[in-house]
Amino acid sequence: MPDSFDHCEALVRAADKDRFLATLFAPARCRRPLFALYAFNIEVARVRELAREPMPGEIRLQWWRDVFSEAGGSEARAHPVAAALTNTIVRYRLPLSAFSDLIEARAFDLYDDPMPSLEALEAYAGKTSAALIVLAMLILEEGKSTGLGTLAGHAGIAHAIAGLLASLGQHAARRQLYVPLDVLRRHGARVEDVFAGKATLELCAALAEMRLHARRHLTEAKALMASAPPAAMPALLPASLARVMLDRMERRSYDPFKVVEVPQWRRQWALWRAARRPAQMFD
Repeated sequence: MPDSFDHCEALVRAADKDRFLATLFAPARCRRPLFALYAFNIEVARVRELAREPMPGEIRLQWWRDVFSEAGGSEARAHPVAAALTNTIVRYRLPLSAFSDLIEARAFDLYDDPMPSLEALEAYAGKTSAALIVLAMLILEEGKSTGLGTLAGHAGIAHAIAGLLASLGQHAARRQLYVPLDVLRRHGARVEDVFAGKATLELCAALAEMRLHARRHLTEAKALMASAPPAAMPALLPASLARVMLDRMERRSYDPFKVVEVPQWRRQWALWRAARRPAQMFD
């Protein structure tokens, strides 16, 4: 009979193929804990899609907060992802504050408030995408701090921005906006044009600025790769796909309101290349 970690592996395989494949480059002893971490991320990231309305979503997020406050009580043991995750937290001494911050950041997803500023977007990405990298590094290093928070921050923010830009059309269809208002205003782009699916020149200029900002973070991450131990590489691999997505958005045929699709073989090749040549991961 499958255990809680098997459930997490199956969930990540189905819902987050990139992190599933990246985890295969990790030592065998770390894979199940990493699957537990990534399964938790899936559960929290998809609350908006499952709940549809803010209140049920808030209740679901509160459930996760209660799981952590109970430190592995009956509520956690009854849920396969929570059971596997609490086991992982104890085993690797993962900081509960990182999970609390991630949940708080994800509460933004439940509402239709636009992202107010680039600074706010970076804070959101830091508590979600970047924090996930840091936690994965802790697992890979047996609970020992790697001191790579800055590297994880740059890689995570770039990965988050690329992913959010790639999903602009999906978000706009449900009146969510992750492109910061201050960036839109700087280029004279209108929020209602985004929600109407109009790829105006002003919006395209704002999106180009966001892509450039993501690339700057990749450049900063690349400069820090020399200090990263080989053991931490699997945690960074998903972020190596940020440049692949950004490159797709630079094509002449790019439509910001269509999901940016990167063929699975291309994603797998990029992950394999990054794993073989870590120093060139963010090239």
